[in-house]
Amino acid sequence: MDPAARIRLGGSDVLVTRLGLGLAPIGGLYAPVGDETATAVVDRAWERGIRLFDTAPLYGHGLSERRAGAALRDKPRHQLVLSTKAGRLVVPGDATDPLWAELPPGVSTRFDFSAGAIRRSVEESLDRLGLDRVDLLHLHDPDDHYLPALHEALPAMAELRRSGAVGAISIGMNQAPMLAAFIRATGAPGPDAVMVAGRYTLLDQSALGDLLPLAARRGISVLAAAPYNSGLLADPRPGSRFDYAPARREQLERALRIKDVCRGYGVPLRAVALQFAFGHPAVAAVVCGSRTPAEVDDNVDLTALPIPAELWTALRSERLLPPHVPTPTS
Repeated sequence: MDPAARIRLGGSDVLVTRLGLGLAPIGGLYAPVGDETATAVVDRAWERGIRLFDTAPLYGHGLSERRAGAALRDKPRHQLVLSTKAGRLVVPGDATDPLWAELPPGVSTRFDFSAGAIRRSVEESLDRLGLDRVDLLHLHDPDDHYLPALHEALPAMAELRRSGAVGAISIGMNQAPMLAAFIRATGAPGPDAVMVAGRYTLLDQSALGDLLPLAARRGISVLAAAPYNSGLLADPRPGSRFDYAPARREQLERALRIKDVCRGYGVPLRAVALQFAFGHPAVAAVVCGSRTPAEVDDNVDLTALPIPAELWTALRSERLLPPHVPTPTS
């Protein structure tokens, strides 16, 4: 897989690279990063051909957007695909959140899926980014806000798309069933894409049963985020995270079994984890975070690494993948 190859999102004019850079880590996810390292991460991704950069107001409560904008605003705008999210506003407050290690003082976030809040969120994101437009806007984690998200937020996003303020719209969640429900509930033109985080990976294919076939039928592109499931598939060991929390014993054991199969073919587990989602035709891009330039290089190199078809067959034979799951060589 060529990580720098471009593909169109749904029926939009937005072309994304097959590998995108997730910018939660430069917002201080789990550990401090610092301004210089954050800039170096973005610059290295650009040097390696990545043009899809995904951030959100939630990430470091605005810190990721500010750092992303500082690094990207001098890049050729026609090449850049800037992706951010709406549904959480950055507001005055004193937040504590164990996920974020570099929270700016005096700010917090709150959910708001009203039409006015969506418009305000985009305006404030552009101010933090210092950019002129958002290429891809995701509705962010509306799990407990289905009705206002459906009846207020999504129509507001569609209007922003019609006006040209954003290039394409999407819904981003850590679950598949509600993403499928949103697709079914929206008429044409609906969302151009959906981002599903952690639900189409080597360890969790719950998006395969309903969401991915539905997206394919509707011509909606899928962005598969969190291919490492928060770290377990990058380095399975005691203490590794799965979906932001320490992995359970059975999750760790399964990841280690997958790693053993990969080792038998001389392929790093990380490469198999990164490339797995490309096996489904609905998946346009895989979005993976990096906190150092070296991690960027690793992800780009592993996305391009050839994987023998026999490895995927072995994972099925060992019942580590379902027999019907599509793989990049099937």
